[in-house]
Amino acid sequence: MVIASTGEAQTTPVCGYTIVNSYPHDDTAYTQGLVYRDGTLFEGTGLFNGDSSIRRVTLETGVVEQIQNLDDAYFGEGITLVGDRLIQLTWQSQIAFLWDRISFEPVGQFSYTGSGWGLTDGAGRFIMSNGSSTLRFRDADTFDVIGEVVVRDGISPVDDLNELEFIRGEILANVYGEDWIARIRPDSGQVIARINLEGLRPPPPAEVLNGIAFDEAAGRLFVTGKFWPTLFEIELVGCPPLPLFSDDFASGNTEGWDAWMLGG
Repeated sequence: MVIASTGEAQTTPVCGYTIVNSYPHDDTAYTQGLVYRDGTLFEGTGLFNGDSSIRRVTLETGVVEQIQNLDDAYFGEGITLVGDRLIQLTWQSQIAFLWDRISFEPVGQFSYTGSGWGLTDGAGRFIMSNGSSTLRFRDADTFDVIGEVVVRDGISPVDDLNELEFIRGEILANVYGEDWIARIRPDSGQVIARINLEGLRPPPPAEVLNGIAFDEAAGRLFVTGKFWPTLFEIELVGCPPLPLFSDDFASGNTEGWDAWMLGG
């Protein structure tokens, strides 16, 4: 199936998609974060009463090979992987849990103020959402806020930013309740394109789109959602390939990042 970009006049370019592969996904998982690294899929799930977890999943079968559940009081949110540590936010507890990527044993915590929603890492720092239009940049060692940017589509702030993935110099963000993904410039917060995923969401009880992962080695883009029975590999159509704005940045030249972000 191919979903093309819309023909209506748009200030922001709209990408379509084609489904490359479909993989089984645990339809009891309230997906909050997704990471694909070195051939392994990691997933963070949410909800209270012990349903929140960190998982290692076999992509091709959807089988949960390893799981670590959070205590009943915690509502898990976005995840990312840095080195040997998986970092998992919580919604309202203002704690990020650090897990060993192999054993899933706890290896530390970060604290922060406010809600935790989405988390990714790029250019040597964390990038975090809190359900507003603001993305905050955090120190990789201390988790202290070192900058922030307001995300705008045209001149309008984009609220409800949720799950995040940093891909070759761009930030991709789910927008809670919406069937599109924002492609965001990290320097200005400008939405440089929308990925229109209408038609991808399975019927109820599947809920909203949430979960973005990228296989850097093979250039594969994965998406799923809360209580979805399927994880999709998609290819973008109708717009330039990732990255859209900075081949130089994507090649690993992050010079200028501090000028963009610090003190923002």
